[in-house]
Amino acid sequence: MSAKQYNADSIQVLEGLEAVRKRPGMYIGSTGSRGLHHLAYEIIDNAIDEAGAGFCDQISVIINKDGSITIEDNGRGIPVDIHPSKKVPAVRLAFETLHAGGKFSGETYKTSGGLHGVGASVVNALCVYLTVDIKRNGKLYRVEYTDGGQLKSDLAIVKKSIKGTGTIVTFKPDPLIFKETTVFKYDTLRSRLMELSFLNSDLTIILTDTRGELKSETFSSKNGIIGFVEHLINESGFSPVHKKAIYFTGEKDEVVLECAIQYNHSDEESLHSYVNNIPTDEGGTHESGFRTALTKAFNIYGRKNNIFKKEENLIGDDLKDGLTCVLSLKIKDPQFEGQTKTKLSNMEVEGVVQSITNEGITQFFEKNPSIAKDVINRALTTCLIRLAAKKAKELKKKARDAEIKALSGKLAACSGKDKSRNELFLVEGDSAGGSAKMGRDRRFQAILPLRGKVINTYRAKIDKVLENEEIRSIISAVGSGIGKEFDIEKGNYARVCIMTDADIDGAHIRCLLLTFFYRYMKPLILSGRVYIAQSPLYKIEKERGKIIRYAFDDEELRKELKELGKTAKISRYKGLGEMNPEQLWETTLNPVNRRMIQVTIDDTLEAERKLRILMSEQVEPRREFMMENIIFTDNDM
Repeated sequence: MSAKQYNADSIQVLEGLEAVRKRPGMYIGSTGSRGLHHLAYEIIDNAIDEAGAGFCDQISVIINKDGSITIEDNGRGIPVDIHPSKKVPAVRLAFETLHAGGKFSGETYKTSGGLHGVGASVVNALCVYLTVDIKRNGKLYRVEYTDGGQLKSDLAIVKKSIKGTGTIVTFKPDPLIFKETTVFKYDTLRSRLMELSFLNSDLTIILTDTRGELKSETFSSKNGIIGFVEHLINESGFSPVHKKAIYFTGEKDEVVLECAIQYNHSDEESLHSYVNNIPTDEGGTHESGFRTALTKAFNIYGRKNNIFKKEENLIGDDLKDGLTCVLSLKIKDPQFEGQTKTKLSNMEVEGVVQSITNEGITQFFEKNPSIAKDVINRALTTCLIRLAAKKAKELKKKARDAEIKALSGKLAACSGKDKSRNELFLVEGDSAGGSAKMGRDRRFQAILPLRGKVINTYRAKIDKVLENEEIRSIISAVGSGIGKEFDIEKGNYARVCIMTDADIDGAHIRCLLLTFFYRYMKPLILSGRVYIAQSPLYKIEKERGKIIRYAFDDEELRKELKELGKTAKISRYKGLGEMNPEQLWETTLNPVNRRMIQVTIDDTLEAERKLRILMSEQVEPRREFMMENIIFTDNDM
C-alpha cells in the first residue's frame, strides 16, 4: 500500500493494554523519571483511597534489590470473586482492563484520587512483571503478569489460612518503555509519602530501601496538615509571624475542605493544594476560591477593627508574602485537566471553597484577635510597599525604557515573529556569545551573552537582585516580568536555553541561573520552556579533517576512538569560546544535531528542600549533602 492510500486497512485497532504501551505519555505524563514514579503513585493512591474510606491505617513501600517496588496496605483487599458479566475475577479486571475499577459509582469510595479507572492496568502494561497478592477471606490469593500485562499465572490461593486483610502489589518497570531510567529515587518517594502522612493523620506509612545499606523511615502525623505547615516553616529557615497556625475545616455540597495557614518573615509564598490527596501543582478552581475569600476576610476584619486607614485596601498579592498554606480538598467527582491530575477544573468548587474559607478565617480571627492583627499587619506592610511603588512607577518608566534601549545593543534578536518557535540562548562569555551570534539561525534564535556569574538570587533581596545588570538583561529579554507580575503569555520565546562551558564554573553559572528562574520565573520551568544546552568536550579528527566526530563525555570519547582507532587526533575544548561559529552551530545550536536537557520539577517540595540546602547561607547542610551525593574519583583526592 502506498503512502498516499487511505482506506479501511489504514485504521489500526489497539487491543487491551497495547494502547498504553504504544502511547505511555498519554497515561502517565512522560516516560522519564516523573512518569516512572507516577507508576508507584498510582498504586499508592489506591491504598490511600482505602485509608480515606476508613479501612486502612498502614501502608508499606519497599524498594527491592532488583529495582522492583512493593506496595502493601492493610485495607480490605481487592475483590477476588467472579465479576457477574465479565466472568473473570474482579482483581483481573482492575489490572487488565482500562476504565475498570470501584470508583465510578461513588458507593465504594466517597472520595478518591484515581477516578479514571486506568491506574492499576496502566502500571501493569508498563512493567516487565507485576504480582498481586491479596489477603481476603482468611486466604492469600495471587495473580501474576509478565511482559507488559500478559497473564502469567491466573488467580489462585497460595495460602489457605492467614490473618488480616490487604493488598500487596510488586512490579518492575519495563526498560523498553522507561529508557531514561528505571531507578526509583528514595528522596522523591520520601517526599511524597511524607506529605501523604500529613494529609491523612490516622495513617502510618513506612518507606524501606533494600538497595545497598538498608534504609527505612516511618511517617505518621497526629497533627495532620497543621504539622505539615509547621514542617514547611521549619524547612524554610524563616521565623513564623505567629506560633499558632490558622486552621479551619468545613463541609458544604459534598465538598470537604481543610486548611492550615502560617505566615513567616520572608517574601516567598509556599501554597500547597491537594484534591483527594493528589497534589495540584497548577492550582485550579479551589485555589482561586481560596485566594478570593482570603483577601475578602482580611479586608473585612481589618476595616471592622480599625486596623486600616481609609485609603488602604489589601489585594491578593499583598497576602502572598510569607504565606505558608496547605489546602486539602475532598470531593466526590473531581475533574482534572489531564490524567496526571495537576489542575482542578470543577467550576462549582470555587464558590464552595470561598464560602467555607471566608467563614473559617472569620471565625478564627474572632477567637484569636492578636493573631488576626499580626497577620493583617504583615500583609499591610506589603500593601504599603506596593502603594509606594505605584507612586514611583512613572519615575521608573524612563529608566526602564533606557535599559531596554541598552539591551538592544547587547541582545542579538531573532528576525522571526513566531513566539512559539523562537528561542533565547543565554551564553557564558562575550567570546562564545560572538561565535553563537555568527553561527545561529537568526530567523528564530536570539543570543544574549552574559558576563561573569549572576547574583545568588536565593540569598539576595529583590532590590539587590534587580541591581544586577545581567539579571536585568535576562528579565528584559524574556519579556514576561518577574515574581508576582510574571505573565508567561507575554514572553518572547518558546525556549530559554542556558549555554555554559562544560566545566565547574559553567555548572555554577547554570545553577545560579536556574535558581533565578525557580524563584522569579517558576512558570517558565513548570511549562517546560527552560533547557540546558549540551556542548561537546572533545573533537575527534581523522584523515586530516575528512572525518570529524564530537564526544560529550569520556565514555563517548572511548567509543569514538574504538571505532576510529588510536591514530585519530583529539582536541579538548576548554570552553565554548574555543569553537568557531560553524562548530558551535553543528554541535550545540542546530536543532537537528544538538542535545538539550529540559528542566523539569518532579516534586516541588523536594526541589525547594534541595535549593535551600545548596543555595542558602547554611554551610553544614550543604557540606553533608555534597558528601552524601558527590562521587569522588582518584583525581579528586
